Formats: sequence, C-alpha cells, structure tokens
Amino acid sequence: MEFPVDIWLRGDNHATTAVIAPVPREPRVWTDADVVLVLEGMLRALDRAKNPDADPGRQVALRGFSWIVSPFETGGVVIALEMTLGAVIAGPFDVAERELTARIERVMRPPQPSLAVH
Repeated sequence: MEFPVDIWLRGDNHATTAVIAPVPREPRVWTDADVVLVLEGMLRALDRAKNPDADPGRQVALRGFSWIVSPFETGGVVIALEMTLGAVIAGPFDVAERELTARIERVMRPPQPSLAVH
C-alpha cells in the first residue's frame, strides 16, 4: 500500500511530499508489525529529506519523537510524528482513530522486564 507523507524540516520554509509503501495491507487490518513498518518508513522519509546521501537502510529506533493520530478534514485519520529534526505526517488512512492510536501505543510501549519466578 502506497501513501503520501508530508515532511517539514526545522529551519526550512517549505514542506515536501514523498510516497512510501512500507506495508502491503490496508490500515484496517494492520498488525502491530505493520504499524512498526509504517512508523519506521515515516522516520526514514524524514531522514532522507535531511540526509539524502545516507544509507537508506540504516537502523531506525522508535523513540525520541512525539506522535499523534488525528482526524483528517476529508475523512480518515493521519499519523503525525515530530522530533527535533522536523515533522512528518502520513495519511489519510481509512481506520478508526481509537484503533490506530491503540496499535501505536502498543508498539511504542517500552518492553517490560520479565520477572523470574523462583
């Protein structure tokens, strides 16, 4: 599935648009793994805008940014990520805001240490 991302870099007076296709499924049936791929794709698009010569496959960490799922004016929802580097917005996606928010919350939750039982 292809979708547009709008990218704003800090210090620039204009936005750029790119198209990414990190997952084959439609948003209503995204798995947690798909959501991770979407967020990583958005972060990579932001990084490519700032560092076009960087390795496109370099590792991405799902931390150090703020995110929100918001209704889009003509329907659906968008995902917005913001960090010191800039911001990236993807969508709109045809999925309920609360469902997508819950999926992102799940994948963004830090891993819990396992408790050993003796």
